[in-house]
Amino acid sequence: MNNDVTVFTPYPFKLGQKIRIEGSRRSGDWEVIDLSETKVTLRCPISKKEVNWDRFCYFVEEKNMKWPSD
Repeated sequence: MNNDVTVFTPYPFKLGQKIRIEGSRRSGDWEVIDLSETKVTLRCPISKKEVNWDRFCYFVEEKNMKWPSD
């Protein structure tokens, strides 16, 4: 019997990539500045704050949009 299944896969970040995270405590505009097998380091383009988190994002969509947002 087939069922509707939602499949999540980790997003393959790239150095220098500009991303926007929506709908979580990590929301905002970020630039990918370092990567490891298990971690991603991001920098805010406005405050220059850097954070190092376990890989966590999943692909939703790509958009041609203003970055960083106002």
